[in-house]
Amino acid sequence: MRRLISEPIKHSDPFRFERLVPSASWIVRAWQATNEEILAAGGVDALVFLRIVVFSIRVFIIAAMICVFLLLPVNYYGQEMQHKQIHSESLEVFTIGNVKEGSKWFWTHCLALYVISCSACVLLHFEYKNITKMRLAHITGSPVNPSHFTVLVRSIPCSQNHSYSKSVEDFFSTYYPASYVSHQMVYRAGRVDKLMKDAEKMYRMLKTIESQTKKSYMPCCLCGKSTHSFEALNNDAESVEIKTSSDELQPSQREKVENFGTSIVL
Repeated sequence: MRRLISEPIKHSDPFRFERLVPSASWIVRAWQATNEEILAAGGVDALVFLRIVVFSIRVFIIAAMICVFLLLPVNYYGQEMQHKQIHSESLEVFTIGNVKEGSKWFWTHCLALYVISCSACVLLHFEYKNITKMRLAHITGSPVNPSHFTVLVRSIPCSQNHSYSKSVEDFFSTYYPASYVSHQMVYRAGRVDKLMKDAEKMYRMLKTIESQTKKSYMPCCLCGKSTHSFEALNNDAESVEIKTSSDELQPSQREKVENFGTSIVL
């Protein structure tokens, strides 16, 4: 088990010819995706990120239209001069520096700034309103999970008169009587965290192996018989005994364990 955990996870990435062929079909599918589909696939954060991208594109389109149809003509004809062909003009004739000093057409630039700013504020207001509604609907529609109302307390001070568990109970019962329900002491939190990480790594490794392997019923070349897949053992909870109570430890061991006290408060 330790050897499997230490080995890196290998992901299968077979070479396929379709990956070398350019395709724009994903753009059409991405454009046709609804908010509900994005929310179900990526969650609220992914949907908010995409809405920010859409908001930026809308502001850019508004600013580009105002600059092309309002500011560029004003800058181009800002001074009385004979213009050449557009493709041979310098970029300076398209900027505000080409407008004659003291010209009355400077108000167009101020108008463009006000229009772009107001448009961005209006779009931002509607985007914020829609995102807030979606987030509230997601929170209210999600099932109640005790982890949403749980806090992790570390570095509990040592008391000579009370145990760690009694200290946590007295503190939260005194200062948070309305929201405090119960607590669970966790000793050697570093070891528990390592076990959880190892279990997650093993799960991802087994999922990768499961996706790569397929059940085979082809006859064997040597014996002419069909292959048989192994049968996993049943997960019998009664066959495993886990002792996590600190009362079963020796006094010397209990003193060492309590030095790493951590509490999960509900």
